[in-house]
Amino acid sequence: MKTLGQILKEARESENLLLRQVAAAVNADTAMISKFEKGERKPTREQIGLLAKALKLDEKALLISYLSDKVASDLAGEEVAKEALKAAEKKIDILKKKLDK
Repeated sequence: MKTLGQILKEARESENLLLRQVAAAVNADTAMISKFEKGERKPTREQIGLLAKALKLDEKALLISYLSDKVASDLAGEEVAKEALKAAEKKIDILKKKLDK
């Protein structure tokens, strides 16, 4: 499974875009885009949408990659990570039902 950074870099290269071109589309500097690609920094939620548009990627798929990277890095060292994810999934369902009312 590819990381968000790998997806971004591959998409940028396949579109033959320079770092500075992507940076301009996202209102960031080239160093920041490079850090996104290397996994050293995470884009904001807003930047995910801008990156998807600039790189002609599906925004939902990119958001899923972004969120899964974020959760995985937060839980990587936890022994009960998978169990915590199952509990979180149930809590998300409950919260979503409350919001839908």
